[in-house]
Amino acid sequence: MNKIKILFACAENSFRSQIAEGVAKTFFSDYIDAYSAGSKPSGKIHPNAVKVLKEIGYDASKSNSKGFLDLDVQEFDYLITMGCGDVCPFYPAKEDVNWELPDIKNEPIEEIRELREDIKKRMCELLKKHFKEIIC
Repeated sequence: MNKIKILFACAENSFRSQIAEGVAKTFFSDYIDAYSAGSKPSGKIHPNAVKVLKEIGYDASKSNSKGFLDLDVQEFDYLITMGCGDVCPFYPAKEDVNWELPDIKNEPIEEIRELREDIKKRMCELLKKHFKEIIC
């Protein structure tokens, strides 16, 4: 089976794109090669992203935010931006998708958990277009 290469991108690569990468690697690693990067990486991952990823068994505590030049892979099937508006980064991919996710990194953890689950649902819907056996 050919995996789909997805780059999750936002400006700082510290919150939404990191959560998306962790969700993809935790639940959909048989179908997705997941990467994340940002146009202006902050250098660290927001503690709330680390917390909600740890809850699903993904350890992001030693990860750093990355820029596009840090990526080992240069060709992607999808560039998925996280709703960063005019500052959303661009990176060449076969298809661009913008998920319009709110930047709620400093909101209550319950809301961040809901965001994580929304990301998982969106990922599953995307995969259903490519793989018949996906059950969400």
